[in-house]
Amino acid sequence: MKHRRDFLFSAAGLSALATMGAMSPSAKAAMGKRDVLQMQDDGAYASVPLTKPVVTLGVVQSKIRAIDMTRWRSELAENLKHMLDSIDRAFYFSNVGRPDILFFHEFPLTGWKKWTRAEILKFAIELPGRESEAIGKKAKEYGCYIVFGSYVKDPSWPNHVLSITSIMGPDGSIVDKHWKARNIKGVFQGFELFTTTIYDVLDEYIERYGIDQVIPITRTPYGNLATSSIQREPELFRAFALKGAEIILRTASGGFTPLDIQATSLYNSVYTAIVNNAASPENTSFFEDSGSGGTAIYGPDGKVISEADGKLEQLIAARIPIQDFRTRHRQPIVHWELYADVFAKYKSSFPPNLFSSYQPKTLEDAANYVRGKSRWK
Repeated sequence: MKHRRDFLFSAAGLSALATMGAMSPSAKAAMGKRDVLQMQDDGAYASVPLTKPVVTLGVVQSKIRAIDMTRWRSELAENLKHMLDSIDRAFYFSNVGRPDILFFHEFPLTGWKKWTRAEILKFAIELPGRESEAIGKKAKEYGCYIVFGSYVKDPSWPNHVLSITSIMGPDGSIVDKHWKARNIKGVFQGFELFTTTIYDVLDEYIERYGIDQVIPITRTPYGNLATSSIQREPELFRAFALKGAEIILRTASGGFTPLDIQATSLYNSVYTAIVNNAASPENTSFFEDSGSGGTAIYGPDGKVISEADGKLEQLIAARIPIQDFRTRHRQPIVHWELYADVFAKYKSSFPPNLFSSYQPKTLEDAANYVRGKSRWK
């Protein structure tokens, strides 16, 4: 395993510094473990043939409602129904046409609250499972891709709470599922997030899925997609773009920095969407206006193409001339030889693999567990 870690933190392995996503079962069966980094060194990038010259991206700014543990089954079902109803509304009317890709925030099914690990493992969805099958039926009904986030439990990762962004295909299947890249540590007062991210089990994940899945690109007939719920880590989005991301779908719940999203597009010449939650009066642990609104789509020049006009639930959409874009688009221009030695020497504040041997039971337990493990003075 050591040779993998040496590669990851070398100049040649920049793209392994940020995130990884799991292949869908069909992709895994077709390709097996992807140990070879799928990245070109001639400015171009891998893709599949487009089936439409122009695609419509729809972004749903919807409410967030944390599940009440006293009746979690019925509330999960209610949140699912609200999401399915929102899908129907998105296709009932749109000024720019029917969405080819419909994008939701990271917690439309469960919401977020200061739950324990045991509580989340009760209601976290499975992939595939009842919820993904219902959403997949809508994707098939409307012939579109549907992208959404959720807490997930996976029997192959027992006791781990995962945060995964799923991509449902027009045939109703799970096309891809992207794990969250990392959780920032050392910034919250009195607690730490205990979701298992790629960074938290980095070595084991690479052993299972291969190095190419560290920076997952889902190549579809509507364009190359990347997803992330990470904020303020431009290196991650640069790596996505270097591997050929054309449309980057970013989720937020409770706020974000618009400049961070705009810079993703401007610096990498890609399309970027950010979806945040709407004002949520039923999210009783928080003020209904907490960090809501701001959902937007940015063009490759960093300018806003479409933007939510308030904090209520709504659909925004934009038509993306993906065929024309692809004929001109290349990898970002990066003079890597200038920076390689600096990146090779850098070490992040907390090491990877912290949750491989222990999964904290609560947010406070997570804070106690990571205390003293920082590599920084």
